Amino acid sequence: MHFDLLATELVTQIFLSCNSIPDALALSSTCHRFRHVYMSSKNLPILNHAAEAQYGPLEDCIQLLTHNASQTTHMLRDVSISHALLKQIIHVGNIAEKWYQLYPFKKWKYDFCSRRLLTASESHAFRRALYRLWLYTRAFHTPAHTRERRMIPQNLQERAALLHNWSTPELAEIADVHAILRDVLHSNVCPSNGAIARKFRKRHPDQDASQHLLFNIHLNYPPPAPAPTYLSSGYHNPLAVANHYQPNPNSTLPHLSPRTSNANRSSFLASTKWDSNPGVEGWGDDIPHYYIVEDMLKLDPAQILWLKENAQGKVMVQDFVRGLGEWFNNNGETWGQTLEWVLNERGEDVGELLADLAEGVVGIAVKDD
Repeated sequence: MHFDLLATELVTQIFLSCNSIPDALALSSTCHRFRHVYMSSKNLPILNHAAEAQYGPLEDCIQLLTHNASQTTHMLRDVSISHALLKQIIHVGNIAEKWYQLYPFKKWKYDFCSRRLLTASESHAFRRALYRLWLYTRAFHTPAHTRERRMIPQNLQERAALLHNWSTPELAEIADVHAILRDVLHSNVCPSNGAIARKFRKRHPDQDASQHLLFNIHLNYPPPAPAPTYLSSGYHNPLAVANHYQPNPNSTLPHLSPRTSNANRSSFLASTKWDSNPGVEGWGDDIPHYYIVEDMLKLDPAQILWLKENAQGKVMVQDFVRGLGEWFNNNGETWGQTLEWVLNERGEDVGELLADLAEGVVGIAVKDD
């Protein structure tokens, strides 16, 4: 039967079988008949269904996107879908896709034999956990939650109320995603002195790292840099930071002309990082580095991902963090503390949950019996 003779209900069902927004858009371009159905009142339901399949669960994504300080975080918000909201869902969903593509490499970093792609249900669980962790970060890792206020009963109960919305297995999934973010910060964004030394030995096996690496023991930070546009404009595209970022004029990096191409800029920073003295890229030894990572875990997944993909050196990361304000320094994340509090209220042990997570008993990718 010719497409022009199909009933509108049948064409709509064909659209609702699409598993992604690009598939729905491509289908709408096949003929005038399909385009007419797509542009009708069925447009939002079609896009909503495709977004649910590609970026779902949308319920958790919408809770993240519609959160604001005037509302209680743990209360669910019923929001009607719109084209403007769909654009935000696509942006956040694309960031979630990049993170779950990183998951196998970080989860099975040393256990190569177990490394595999995530199934459809595991990808769905990963996105759900990432949206929930992102909501926690957006709500409680803000200038209003300083180190001195973290143990105030009202603040602690507000954080715990959000976590009580989710079951213990769901909290284990969030803890699994949280560990992936920690690993990216630990290894890629803020590498320790030991990690820099290992990379140097791998790149230059014939040279003695102790004779070529000079680590900064005393951290003499330059004056704060202006806040990047992304930090003051909400959840817009973090790639916009690349267009507005200006290196600190007092930093050790020479000034780069705005006309410098991205390729030249990247090659310059890469050569500066490894050819002059790669030791300056280290963020300290075990104990100081642990507290730096704890501070950096207050960044949301979009910010961490942007730093991983775009920050070519330690100076850029430092300038990015200084733009957040004084509240960020010496003020570690509160997720782990709140998780332990909630599990204790349930009569469960956080140590056992983390041990089961390490063994693959709980989390996103659970081992088969």
